[in-house]
Amino acid sequence: MQLTKVLFRSKTTRPLLAIGLGLGLAMGPTASAVYAFGAPESFADLAEGVSPSVVNITTSAVVAASAEGNPMVPKGSPFEELFKDFMDQNGQGQAPAEPRREEALGSGFVVSADGYIVTNNHVIEGADEISIEFFSGKKLDAKVVGTDLKTDIALLKVESDTPLPFVAFGDSDAMRVGDWVMAMGNPLGQGFSVSAGIVSARGRELSGTYDDFIQTDAAINKGNSGGPLFNMDGQVIGVNTAILSPTGGSIGIGFSMGSNVVSKVVDQLRQYGETRRGWLGVRIQDVTPDVAEAIGLSEAKGALITDVPDGPAKDAGLLSGDVILTFNGTAVGDVRDLTRTVADSPIGEAVPVVVLRDGAEVNVSVTLGRRETAEGESELAAVPEAMPEAPQVAQIMGLTLSPLDDAAKEAMGLPANAAGVVVTAVDVASEAYSKGLREGDIITEAGQKKVSAISDLEDRVAEAKEAGRKSLLLLVRTNGDPRFVALSVE
Repeated sequence: MQLTKVLFRSKTTRPLLAIGLGLGLAMGPTASAVYAFGAPESFADLAEGVSPSVVNITTSAVVAASAEGNPMVPKGSPFEELFKDFMDQNGQGQAPAEPRREEALGSGFVVSADGYIVTNNHVIEGADEISIEFFSGKKLDAKVVGTDLKTDIALLKVESDTPLPFVAFGDSDAMRVGDWVMAMGNPLGQGFSVSAGIVSARGRELSGTYDDFIQTDAAINKGNSGGPLFNMDGQVIGVNTAILSPTGGSIGIGFSMGSNVVSKVVDQLRQYGETRRGWLGVRIQDVTPDVAEAIGLSEAKGALITDVPDGPAKDAGLLSGDVILTFNGTAVGDVRDLTRTVADSPIGEAVPVVVLRDGAEVNVSVTLGRRETAEGESELAAVPEAMPEAPQVAQIMGLTLSPLDDAAKEAMGLPANAAGVVVTAVDVASEAYSKGLREGDIITEAGQKKVSAISDLEDRVAEAKEAGRKSLLLLVRTNGDPRFVALSVE
């Protein structure tokens, strides 16, 4: 039986029945030393100590009633007209649609004695009333201080006559696969609840640019969103955000955003009411083994720059084809490393960058801009997916290529100074096809040199063979977006 994987954000709008989960451990023989630690005798002391800082969140919002169809009958159903006739006969068909107020439930935790509370953005998004219930039963209204869509984090504030119990963030990077963790929150509307498990995996990505999720088998259900994931020292090392499930209930695959990401966001929201991330202004891709071989890099590491539009990187002299090896003193293993390091680096201050350029390391100083300000600025003009037929003039590495003449530029909406050669067909049995090249792509560089005619590409292929290279690095633009692709020349 095949199961469909569905990712649920764990916010809930009504209580459901929860099912408990048992845990066990089996160990087998091994040839190397293994250090095994027994399960905690009880989580009771930990739960008792942190419970006062964990909160239930109830949100309320006015929702406009739908004027189309009826929720009991899917739109387009063969029963739609029958149901409409029935409603009309009973005098209900012409009733005006009226807005209604809906409530939703989630979780959160207090991070300061003066009433700052962390939760998920999707828990409070669109709400006009937010009520916080504490473990003691005390209730307070909350206001939104700031939100961050990219990490799904929100910071709330309540006003209390007395200092509130709070918890501190721990080091999520110190957590190892197999470490014990405890989740707390308001699952399925059942009120304060505790579940325990282990760290199942680290560094999970779901859909966000700055994702650094801890995967856990501690039971997380709808309504747990925004609640804390604790280590055994009572520190928050994650914010429970989502589950992977074919049923909508916990099957032991839950995701908590790492505290080392969350704490930085919370600090900025508390100080500014918004995030302020560093912005480099480049397009990048991972260095794959074939790309590393094509550029003479001994190890597949770093972030390869595919394009340098106007911005801090261009002002600093970074070039397309540079491989960023270290940024602000931090080694760059891949695109994800660079993205997070840049975001955490200071805005408006010069930071050191080491790049590999033409086989040699080059030191560059870059003054970062602010990502939130830069977002929304115009990018390269989009290119239609398809282009009018053009005469076939050459076939190289499984690609059928045509010159990028004035007619092609006009048809594809490109500027007059655009240069390169156009892919008009791709052999489906070729390496080029398997690596994603398609009709309408434009090759602008080969061997990290500009390509303005098919003869340029032919020369680069010949040079690579003479140099003993197994592959040639191409800079390809698909719908305006650049990426490097290494194709075999053998």
